[in-house]
Amino acid sequence: MRRNLTENECKKVLEQNYIGRLAYISSGFPHIVPITYFYERESNTILSYSAEGHKIQAMRKNNAVSMAADEISSIENWTSVLVQGTFEELSRIDAKHMLHVFSEGVKKVLLNIYNTHPKYISEFSAKIHAEDAPIVFRINIDHCIGKLRENK
Repeated sequence: MRRNLTENECKKVLEQNYIGRLAYISSGFPHIVPITYFYERESNTILSYSAEGHKIQAMRKNNAVSMAADEISSIENWTSVLVQGTFEELSRIDAKHMLHVFSEGVKKVLLNIYNTHPKYISEFSAKIHAEDAPIVFRINIDHCIGKLRENK
């Protein structure tokens, strides 16, 4: 059986996961990269961070982005969510606060999934060198759709 997910089911998939694939446009071509993320239900946004580089530079130029998150058990049992929205770079105290929200949020997701208790962000997300300040960003969600396939 295949069916569309409700908006609430989409949000639940986003909440229960922390790895997604971020799509952005650069020089007229789509690019897709894996990211560690945290879905913040209260603001209906995706939080993440990155070092300065291609992805950040491209999203500054064209802030239209998509992100996909999946739960795949087998070819016949999967759930997939696609988020469409806009990139927003955070700065100063907002960036620091949201990086903390991101870190604590992902730790809770990991506790629920794997029963692990990571202490540091580097244990579950890309390490950024000390000389590089992380660029904290959010995706303001405009639209979210999802599909489910299950073999009963």
